[in-house]
Amino acid sequence: MTRYHLFFIYGMLALCLAGIGFILLQKPTRDDATEPQFMDRQQGMSPIPLGSIRIFPIPDSLTFAGERVPLEKQDIFERLEREIYSIAYWQSNTVLLMKRSAKYLPEISQILQEQGVPGDFKYLAMAESGLANVTSPAGAKGFWQFMQGTARDFGLEVNRNVDERYHWQKSTFAATQYLNQAHKKFGNWTAVAASYNMGQAGFSRRQSEQLEEDYYQLLLNDETSRYIFRVLAYKVIFENPQDYGFNLRPRDYYQDPELEVLIVREGISNLATWAKSRGYSYKELKLYNPWMRGRNLNVRKGKPYQVLLPKKP
Repeated sequence: MTRYHLFFIYGMLALCLAGIGFILLQKPTRDDATEPQFMDRQQGMSPIPLGSIRIFPIPDSLTFAGERVPLEKQDIFERLEREIYSIAYWQSNTVLLMKRSAKYLPEISQILQEQGVPGDFKYLAMAESGLANVTSPAGAKGFWQFMQGTARDFGLEVNRNVDERYHWQKSTFAATQYLNQAHKKFGNWTAVAASYNMGQAGFSRRQSEQLEEDYYQLLLNDETSRYIFRVLAYKVIFENPQDYGFNLRPRDYYQDPELEVLIVREGISNLATWAKSRGYSYKELKLYNPWMRGRNLNVRKGKPYQVLLPKKP
């Protein structure tokens, strides 16, 4: 290679390096008028750049079932904040839960009130199931996540044809019986809620081992440690939705059609045929009566069933 070629190559490298340095030193410019923004509804019309992280408010004081939450303790504050952010930033799930809640919360609240259980326990059903007939890996089912044995102990029918854990009104009533029984044992609604998650025996054992009655002073497994704070976070967000970015309109909430009650006093050998003969589909029958688990329905003498179906015009 000649000296001329070497000079040429060195010269080109120098030009490239100079160009790169010039680009790096340039200060990026931004046209604020075209920068994507969204409005911070909490602060009125203050624009926040799209993609920025929103800091949510944490209440100064809070109660569960009339019992004070000691938010002045740093670990209590942090545990509540963790659950609020987890729920508030899972927007799709929380929006759908808010929409769905309109179908169930009014009647759930009424049943709780009639049975002497504080209304805050409706948020426990949210933490358990998201107000859906789900099944846990352990086999708990329905809004209130009853295990089969416990469901039967509290009056719910569970067999091949019928599983009333999926009957949200009846399972709510059964849950109130369980909760009232637990309150007689613990004398404290926060302890009752915690014991709903880990079992009454397990919660009592931790109290005895740690010489402590107060839930907020107990060292518990991670699930139960977070459980009450998840319930509290639902309460905070559902009672102050706009503070957390949820601005649903009345028409956004789901509602069932007007339903009528059909009394079934005799067994049904084929539910699809039965529904079709009355002008309904098998899908409609199962949608509004998820406690029907088979394709037929056995009816014991003296024990009729109430079947819900959309009211015909």
